[in-house]
Amino acid sequence: MDTAHAPDPVPTRPAPGHVDVWLVRPPLPGRPPADHHAPRPSGPSHTPRPPGLSAAELRRAASFARPADRAAYTTAHTALRQLLGRYLDRPPAALTFVREPCPGCAGPHGRPAVVQAGGGPPLHFSLAHSRGLIAVAVAPRVIGVDVERLPSPETVEACARALHPGEQAELAAAPPGERRAHFGRLWTRKEAYLKALGTGLSRHPRTDYLGSDLSRRPARWAVLDLPAGPEHAAAIAVPGDRPDHITVRWLPAELPYGEGALYGEDAPYGEDAPGANPGGTATRSPRSGSTITRSSR
Repeated sequence: MDTAHAPDPVPTRPAPGHVDVWLVRPPLPGRPPADHHAPRPSGPSHTPRPPGLSAAELRRAASFARPADRAAYTTAHTALRQLLGRYLDRPPAALTFVREPCPGCAGPHGRPAVVQAGGGPPLHFSLAHSRGLIAVAVAPRVIGVDVERLPSPETVEACARALHPGEQAELAAAPPGERRAHFGRLWTRKEAYLKALGTGLSRHPRTDYLGSDLSRRPARWAVLDLPAGPEHAAAIAVPGDRPDHITVRWLPAELPYGEGALYGEDAPYGEDAPGANPGGTATRSPRSGSTITRSSR
């Protein structure tokens, strides 16, 4: 398989059969982003105002009571705008987002999409964030991504009943020390699939099997686990064949607060993520199993 090199500062549209996934950690509330040119916080719960968000996004960010939730939301949506702006060669603030029709009721609450002026090949995206990690997936076809911090054993027990019966059996058979990670994989596959389907959790999680038996998973869909460090699980889902090439890149933590940040440069990630290779890439070729090669500048 090919070995991926550190990404170019300006990403190009993924080719057919390719998927780009970008991961970033939101800044801690009250702590300035790593970029020394960015605004400094003025109080213990202040999150620097990121550039490019719409008035609606700013209102939504302000509605969160917890500073950590505000930081995660603003970082996630600013990273999304900056990434899509680079792909589409448009200012992040100029992007317009819409909702596709829901596949169940045709209402305007299906998959989010970005309006592409001037035609060109479609560019699809999906956004997810959990405590301490954000994921943005970009592809030339419909895609769903999910990321979740591994839950406590108590949460696993409480939420297991929402899984498909076959998934519940697999989870029960997993060694106790592996159940948190196993549940995380099951749940992120499920949410990624439901996002790509366009229904979200309005379709009951128990409906679809997304366990380890590939022959029992939804037909004509590819659902794949992603590397996301030791405390998180992540997955993508796409309709049709498995992607030929998936590249996972870690974004600098200061990206949303510095217009000049280069994609793929070294970013502080923390000692709790051995093997995560911040600032590099993790490239996965699904046809070669779970082999992952990483490289950095």
